[in-house]
Amino acid sequence: MRKAAFLVLALLLPAAAGAAPDAAPRQSSPEVRALLEKVDRLYRSSRSWARIEMEVVTPDWRRTLTMDFWTEGLDKTFIRVKAPARDAGAATLRKGAEMWNYFPKINKVMKVPPSMMMGSWMGSDFTNDDLVKESTLMDDYYGEFFSPEKPDPALHYLRLRPAAGTVSLWAAIELVIRKSDLLPLREDYYDEKGRLQRYMEFSDIAPLGGRTMPRVMRMVPLSKAGHSTTIRYLDAGFDGALPADTFTLRNLQRAAVK
Repeated sequence: MRKAAFLVLALLLPAAAGAAPDAAPRQSSPEVRALLEKVDRLYRSSRSWARIEMEVVTPDWRRTLTMDFWTEGLDKTFIRVKAPARDAGAATLRKGAEMWNYFPKINKVMKVPPSMMMGSWMGSDFTNDDLVKESTLMDDYYGEFFSPEKPDPALHYLRLRPAAGTVSLWAAIELVIRKSDLLPLREDYYDEKGRLQRYMEFSDIAPLGGRTMPRVMRMVPLSKAGHSTTIRYLDAGFDGALPADTFTLRNLQRAAVK
């Protein structure tokens, strides 16, 4: 799941982080834009499939979901839950700016309004937008390189701010990217007061589906002590053929879990 797909998703002060929005350039440089495009497409391709495991942890309970994730480009995503049995068949479809959820227990499809894109997906610490990538770092944010207090010369540091017209919970997003292979290691998300609200760590970098990529993503919301959500990629394939009806409402409502 990439754009899991799932994807997928951002992933997460120095004093400058709380600066006014015009502290960063209004347009990313070609080098910054190329890095953001690589991050956006990390778990996606012209077409992709993945099997992932999502573990949601709270102080009171722990829950693990297994799901399949399909994408086409950056604007189509389909997710179907396979396990546990009580959630099997639940599905999410995103096409362009529209998103729908299917709930098999009540056999109902519900369209997700734009106001709910930042809401929790399946009770996790990832938002609907994180998982289906209605927004992209490349097109919806602008940014520049910055240097933290103790920089690692092997890493790139990027600070992003929302582009004009972008509706975002985050006033700034900071990315840490490995120079050797341009893979992300961490994303930090800040509110309008420059306070770190959540972060996402990327780990277990290894071959997957013919690519080398982080196979584990862990999202931690700092406003909820003891909460975290970890996504693990179990298998993946890129640029293969997908059924013609993958990204359709008809597929969304199929009772059989494939």
